[in-house]
Amino acid sequence: MEESLTKRLFVKGNEAIAMGALEAGCRYYFGYPITPQSDIPEYISREMPKLGGQFLQAESEIASINMLLGASACGARAMTSSSSPGISLKQEGISYMAGSECPGVIVNVCRSGPGLGGIDASQADYFQSVKGGGHGGYHIIVLAPDSVQEMYDLVMLAFDLSDRYRVPAMILADAVIGQMKEGLTPHPYVAPADLATKEWALIGGGKAGEQKVVKSLYLGDGELEAHNNKLHAKYAVMQEKEVRFEAVELDDAEMVVTAYGSAARIAKTAVRLAREQGLKVGLLRPVTLFPFPNVAYKKYAGNGQKVLCCELNNGQMVDDVRLAIPTTEVVFYGRAAGAGSLPTPEEYLAQIRKHYEA
Repeated sequence: MEESLTKRLFVKGNEAIAMGALEAGCRYYFGYPITPQSDIPEYISREMPKLGGQFLQAESEIASINMLLGASACGARAMTSSSSPGISLKQEGISYMAGSECPGVIVNVCRSGPGLGGIDASQADYFQSVKGGGHGGYHIIVLAPDSVQEMYDLVMLAFDLSDRYRVPAMILADAVIGQMKEGLTPHPYVAPADLATKEWALIGGGKAGEQKVVKSLYLGDGELEAHNNKLHAKYAVMQEKEVRFEAVELDDAEMVVTAYGSAARIAKTAVRLAREQGLKVGLLRPVTLFPFPNVAYKKYAGNGQKVLCCELNNGQMVDDVRLAIPTTEVVFYGRAAGAGSLPTPEEYLAQIRKHYEA
């Protein structure tokens, strides 16, 4: 790894995820192959054993998420990855991790659905990811990269945030970001100074004879309510401290385009084209989908601007945008996933002109 950190590389987004995870100290991986994310376990199966880690192709997605729960409960940095139908199978285990306050990183390189759907890029897993796809009232951290570089950087951040708050963290990418190649500048992982020793873990760090319990079952009077209140207090702290977003040309914008992931890459070009034509348009790109950057929408799109929300689905994040700025006009433009359905910058530009001049 040290030699690879000294030069710029040309790699796939999926490979960047794997590289960043290993650099961040992930030494346990549990997964199951599915297109379009299979480059991740392929890379990790080759490189992790060289670092003394353990790669295990589980018998199923359900098995892999429960192995992640077990490794996390023992204090290890561990991850799993899959694509949309596989992530659906992991939802019960993700709920158990959230309830047990077990950190861990889950990567979803989305494909189209519902059902088996297809292998094309989609953003139709937004609801499942940010609203809690399993049972119970919980949230997980959700980070949305829009480049190969961010695939590398955000997986490191995902491990740190997950450990800091004892909350599972998800990288929500899609087939475009996972499969494309572009330049990556690797860099060493630097652990934040505030990450505490995992005294709660089932092995290590405790006093002799001390009993440790990692669980999500609370049957005593008032115990479960208190536990849920504790979890939601953490989510409130995350909403205050961990929001991340990108602002492009927003200081004088009369119209704000908002998108995340691969849709934001397309929208960024459309915004540049609009600026070249004299339109005062900017881009607001959420990087954290949970916690959602409500404060950014209020700042940049809460003063009479029009907002165009672009997604690779039939309308999901747009609901959270409207909740963040209820008095602002928010229009939606989406393309449901499928072969040949990826929008062009010119297509987004046409929507910008349509609503800008209305």
